[in-house]
Amino acid sequence: MTIRLLGTGAADGIPGFFVDNEVSRWARENGGKDIRTRSGAVVDGVLKIDFPPDTFHQAVRDRLNPRDWTGVVFTHSHEDHLAVAEIQYALFPFTDRDHLGLSLYGNAQVCSKFRERYPDWPMDLVETHSFVPYNHASYTITPIQARHKEDEDCQNLIIQRDDKTLLYATDTGLWSHETFEFLTQFKLDLLVIECTDGLRKGTYAGHLDLEACVEVVDALRQTGVLDRSSRVVTTHHASTGGARHCDLERALGKHNIQPGYDGMTIRI
Repeated sequence: MTIRLLGTGAADGIPGFFVDNEVSRWARENGGKDIRTRSGAVVDGVLKIDFPPDTFHQAVRDRLNPRDWTGVVFTHSHEDHLAVAEIQYALFPFTDRDHLGLSLYGNAQVCSKFRERYPDWPMDLVETHSFVPYNHASYTITPIQARHKEDEDCQNLIIQRDDKTLLYATDTGLWSHETFEFLTQFKLDLLVIECTDGLRKGTYAGHLDLEACVEVVDALRQTGVLDRSSRVVTTHHASTGGARHCDLERALGKHNIQPGYDGMTIRI
């Protein structure tokens, strides 16, 4: 299984859209791995995770053909993960298709946004629920409940194919006991986890700072969900977290965690 991190930034990316802090200034001046577009990924070139407003740019930058994507799995309905209007470009009159050429999977709020925006278009739209697995092609996808938005079943995604298991966990907050307990039945080859607030102590319970991220990873290692061969990579970094990519490498490296970056490809 291969996952490509197309975007590793939080809601306004890095450099922050209208932000003039140290991290944003560094990114504007130096570019490279410090440029972070809104978070999204693609598994094996066919299974898309989230559809942020930067998806067009990411596809062009990485020379991807979105017509290869057979499904899009959404974590939740926030606009940096669900740019619902962008899906129109997969349909007539922008293409020669009279139907959407991929399946869409998301919670009740995600499905509602698609139905409201495209009431007359035929779509393979599947409502998903935390802790209830479903299949797409050769993948088994099991959503687990994140603690990100009180009025929504925000989901992190366990993706399995053959003997490989990936957990894509952005916008997690600190998981509930139920989520931690549910995870103990899995052995992860790769964990992609948010570290939104970086070196700054987070004030919003729906995101993790570096200290909380390490605590979550340590807990998964102690229960055996992660073992010595498991890789851990971060995503969803905000400029307000006060950390450049090199700062994240130093701080996370001590815990055998690797900061992700836009375009990073991970094979497991």
